[in-house]
Amino acid sequence: MAKNKFNKNWLHDHINDPYVKQAQKDGYRARAVYKLKEIDESEKLIKPGQVIVDLGCAPGSWSQYARNKLAGKEGGGINGTIIGLDMLPMDPIADVHFIQGDFREQEVLDQLEAVLEGRKVDLVLSDMAPNLSGVAITDAARVEHIIDLAIDFARAHMKPSGALLVKCFNGTGFNEILGKFRQEFKTVAQKKPKASRDKSSEVFLLGKVLKNPS
Repeated sequence: MAKNKFNKNWLHDHINDPYVKQAQKDGYRARAVYKLKEIDESEKLIKPGQVIVDLGCAPGSWSQYARNKLAGKEGGGINGTIIGLDMLPMDPIADVHFIQGDFREQEVLDQLEAVLEGRKVDLVLSDMAPNLSGVAITDAARVEHIIDLAIDFARAHMKPSGALLVKCFNGTGFNEILGKFRQEFKTVAQKKPKASRDKSSEVFLLGKVLKNPS
């Protein structure tokens, strides 16, 4: 009974959510786009000519936003390169290279390298989150693991001057994750966009400029 009530409450909140309505109006696939939009507008992350990788990109609203920011090239297309990676399928987005698979696997990395053509990445985006169990210590470990993967990916593929933006949760294990970011990046900022739900402990970490590029 309680679960049904929770689902109904969630559905009611979701249907009446101004960001859900705005996403539908603007043609975006998810309300999450406005989190990236707010962070991008304050930090000027996305610029023409960049190579951008969107980790865990499905359903694709972050890639859509990045694509719109890089649009306007003469004759159509975009000024830059966007690569989306996800284990889940994603409907195509114009001018976005989508690779389905686990980016820890060589086959997927080979596809990535084929698109990069020897270039390094300017910006790595990750809205990835694990399936949460409700057990704080377990969930903290899962979140930390996903962020470790994003940091490892950035170290391997990003320009030393690049930036990494990841989704995190402010709770058990957060200080450890923040510490790792401070070890890896010269500047680290915590971002809580207005589009993050009030009840959510969600927070985004932005790291800029690798301290010890490989």
